[in-house]
Amino acid sequence: MNRLQGKLEGGFFIFKPMKAIVHIASYPLSVIFLLLFGAILLIFDPIQRVCLRVFGYQAHKKSVDCFNALLVRSLHVLGTRFEITNKGSIPDNAPIIIVSNHQSLWDIPPILWFLRKYHPKFISKKELGKGIPSVSYNLKYGGSALIDRKNPKQAIGEMIKFANYLTTHNRSGVIFPEGTRSRNGIPKPFRRNGLRTLFEHAPNAYVLPITFNNSWKLQRFGMFPVPLGTTFEMLIHPVINVSEYSTEELIDTIEKTITAQIHTP
Repeated sequence: MNRLQGKLEGGFFIFKPMKAIVHIASYPLSVIFLLLFGAILLIFDPIQRVCLRVFGYQAHKKSVDCFNALLVRSLHVLGTRFEITNKGSIPDNAPIIIVSNHQSLWDIPPILWFLRKYHPKFISKKELGKGIPSVSYNLKYGGSALIDRKNPKQAIGEMIKFANYLTTHNRSGVIFPEGTRSRNGIPKPFRRNGLRTLFEHAPNAYVLPITFNNSWKLQRFGMFPVPLGTTFEMLIHPVINVSEYSTEELIDTIEKTITAQIHTP
């Protein structure tokens, strides 16, 4: 057997004798990363509160931008590389509905940082609105929608208010229509009700489809260890005008656009 035989993993070509070493090295580096990650969460929680309560929305947004910039940069401790590709222009001063596949929690900071110009807000389950430093406060008070998955009436009502908010303020809203993250990179079928509600109540919006690849690899073992050397890909597709399609045709187009670019294992 050829001892120099190797494989491509996480964006790097790793020879078999090195694979075990890289995996072992991920343990101490993951400890450093998680300590850094936790410190960022704890430090920015009071900063966000002061910014919003004392200085208002714009100051709070700046704090959220800095918070997510540090989260993105913290992944460099693990040798994570980001490849961001934008295939079209994004309109200014217009409501934007960002639709993306969902592979891990690490899909969220890049959206907030790399698309910060468009003030991204999220549709999230209500459970995330409490208990997580920095994250819960931003979701609860930063303009996002917290929905109760067990209460369809409440969920629809929150989405209608969210669509109105995006239209009124010309901001962007993020929805992961798979409903939950894919743990192996293979996309799940889109759930349509949330998309229908947003499109029907924000007919002048643009849809911005995004495809994520390899994000799932960062959580293949849960939160520990975090694998080294992952190449995180974020492909931003051209925008689609909501008013130019019927609702069902639009959802079909978005799903095909996103899933066609997913690299399945």
